Amino acid sequence: MKKAAKIIGIILAVLVAIPLVLLLIVSIRTALTQDDYSSVYTDPKYQNPVKVADVEVIQQHISCGYAVIEMFSAWNGGNVTEDSLFDEYGTVVTSTGKNFCKEMNKQFPEYTTTMHKYVKNTEFIDIMYETLESGKPVPFEWAAMYGDEWTLHYSLIVGADIPNDTITVANPYGYYEELTLEELLERTSFRAYEHMPLFMRMGFAIGLFEKNTLYSVE
Repeated sequence: MKKAAKIIGIILAVLVAIPLVLLLIVSIRTALTQDDYSSVYTDPKYQNPVKVADVEVIQQHISCGYAVIEMFSAWNGGNVTEDSLFDEYGTVVTSTGKNFCKEMNKQFPEYTTTMHKYVKNTEFIDIMYETLESGKPVPFEWAAMYGDEWTLHYSLIVGADIPNDTITVANPYGYYEELTLEELLERTSFRAYEHMPLFMRMGFAIGLFEKNTLYSVE
């Protein structure tokens, strides 16, 4: 009996330790993304405002991932919609960043979409700016408010005026948002979502979700 109790105790300790270790790892990874980006405001590379015109906001009714793909398709002159995607799969296949990237590449083979996750703030800004400068909107993952609740969300960055500290986002909740870089990075790192439920925190810990993540389109 003592031996069995000891084994059960060890198993329980391991079951408790593993989530704690995973949460610690994701906390460290998040901290490593938070480098100083203050130099971007005066960096000559970012002095010109960049904006992608004709990105119309649509209000999602199935999923934010599908809505972002629909917005991108409409901007690109295509006809992919939330409904056509749902009819094709019978479910939502863009719940993870990897699958969202895969679907972007499937629906828009004329481009190459690359996922960049857990990038440093300065890298995030650089990828965002270069993609906008090349004339394409930037899909990304962040914490967004839906009513009074925080959610994990996809949207499109459509403009950046870095010297004036203004980032424009097409949010499939049905509106454009203008944010400072600090506000944007607070939310891409999910630090803004301070009371995140444990099951969502574990989603980040096991790699189901990612922080400081955006997609370059080339």
